[in-house]
Amino acid sequence: MITRNSFAGWYRNRFVWVAVILLAVSAGTVVLVNTAGSEAGPPDLRGQITTRLRTTLESADPAQHQHAGHDTQATAGKDGKKPSIICGVRVYGFEPAGVSTLAEVKTVYGFHLCGVAEQQRPWDWAVKLAGPLIVDMSTEPPGIQVVEATEDVWFVDRLKEMFPDKYEELALKEALDDSEMSNLRRRYDEAAGL
Repeated sequence: MITRNSFAGWYRNRFVWVAVILLAVSAGTVVLVNTAGSEAGPPDLRGQITTRLRTTLESADPAQHQHAGHDTQATAGKDGKKPSIICGVRVYGFEPAGVSTLAEVKTVYGFHLCGVAEQQRPWDWAVKLAGPLIVDMSTEPPGIQVVEATEDVWFVDRLKEMFPDKYEELALKEALDDSEMSNLRRRYDEAAGL
C-alpha cells in the first residue's frame, strides 16, 4: 500500500535519480567529445595500412603489379605524361596480427582494383589490374605479389597456396566495398580528365 510519506519519498528520490542520470549523460558526452578529437587515442592502423597500400600500388609501374597477359605498358599521352594508376584497396588482414603501428606490419593480405587513367578514356574502357594480393611491407618499396593462375595451377588452388586459411574465403568472394569503389571511380575520372 502506498502511503503519503512513501509517495513523497519516491517523488523526491525521482528528482535525485533524474539529476544523477543527467550528470552521467553529460559526463559521458564530455568524455566522448574529448576523446574524439584527441591525438592520444589509438591510431587507425587499418586506415594507415589502406593508405600505404594504395600509395604503393599507385606509384608502382603497372608491370610491377605482376599481371600476366595484360598490356600494361601504357603509352604517354599527347602531353607527354604517362597515365596515372588509380587504385582502390581492401585490407583483409595483416601479420603479425597483434601489432599497433604501421612500422611493425610485415605482410598485408588484401584485394586491389586499379585503372590506368589515360586522358579522356572512360572507366569502362580503361586497362584494369585487379585481384587478391600480398604485400611485403618489410622492404622498400613494398613488394607486391598478385595471386594468378599458372599453366599447372588453377587460380583458386594458387590462392590457397599463398593466403593463410583465415583470409582464403574473403579473398575468394570479397572485393571493394561501396565507399572505396565510389572513391576509386571519382579519383579515376579526375585523373583521366573526365
